[in-house]
Amino acid sequence: MSQAQAKLTLIKTASLAAFISLASGCATTMQNGVGQTVVQPAINPTLTAGMPAIDRQGHIAYVEEQGSGTNKHSALYMISPDGSNRQLLTSVNGYIYAPTWSMDGSKLAYSVQTTASYPFIYVYNVADKTVFKAVGVAGSNLSPSFSADGSKLLYSSTAGGNADIYELQLSDGSVKQLTTLPSTEVQPIYAPDGRSFVYVSDKARAGKPQLYRYSFATQQAQRIPTAGYAASPQLSLDGSKLGYLNGRQAAVMTLATGQVVNLAETGLDEPARLSPSGQYAVYPVRSGPAGGSLVIRSLNGSASYTISSGAGTTARAPVWGR
Repeated sequence: MSQAQAKLTLIKTASLAAFISLASGCATTMQNGVGQTVVQPAINPTLTAGMPAIDRQGHIAYVEEQGSGTNKHSALYMISPDGSNRQLLTSVNGYIYAPTWSMDGSKLAYSVQTTASYPFIYVYNVADKTVFKAVGVAGSNLSPSFSADGSKLLYSSTAGGNADIYELQLSDGSVKQLTTLPSTEVQPIYAPDGRSFVYVSDKARAGKPQLYRYSFATQQAQRIPTAGYAASPQLSLDGSKLGYLNGRQAAVMTLATGQVVNLAETGLDEPARLSPSGQYAVYPVRSGPAGGSLVIRSLNGSASYTISSGAGTTARAPVWGR
């Protein structure tokens, strides 16, 4: 498969991810790691004080973008849930896609695509700030997900000519292909117990993504009932809730009952991502043609607050880890 063909497949896959693919009080300003002025919201003491320690002491990673095309610049940040302790982890002239935490919060995996290159998957170690390329094969390598013990990664790739799901053993680099369908299979996420994973496929109808759960024991997949178009899944740490993109809405489903709470239409076709406790969600919202914020919202009511991104940048792909 040529590089040009792979890029067309990436565009199709990215389109599938988009098509398939309160406010705090007084604010202060500061400079971020690339010299931009950043609005820092006043800490919301009521909402943050009421968070379980596992949420309050965790970290949110997200991407800030500015520019477009060959002028695209992306930066990966880590902040505390109250908007403090902002740290620039890495930045590129290009795109950073779908950061994801290991279960213990020690590592981040994400994809990077620079000009005239494929998207490759990298792993960032928080403790020593080192980075290594985990997946560097020719193809669109996207949507990594750590196994519970951090030893493996699920991801989607067009390395075989079609968008399928693979499992990588990080210790020795061995790879196993898990799906072989002619349809598009993307955005895998491990279940916390390691017995299954949830992913997105348009196998029922091309261009109409649905959510499926694949069992490692049976090597079979069952559809997760949704009201229609659904993409970008993420399971809570206890496996009881599912954050996802429900049409154009950031939404959360309680799996035992099928009850869905639509949180917001973000203007970015971005999903909700759950806090470690599963009691809160974070999602980005667009504000103007080039700007945006992160919204943190309680799932036990409608209380929320916002964390603004850098001036002239768009916040994307937040994910909440320990």
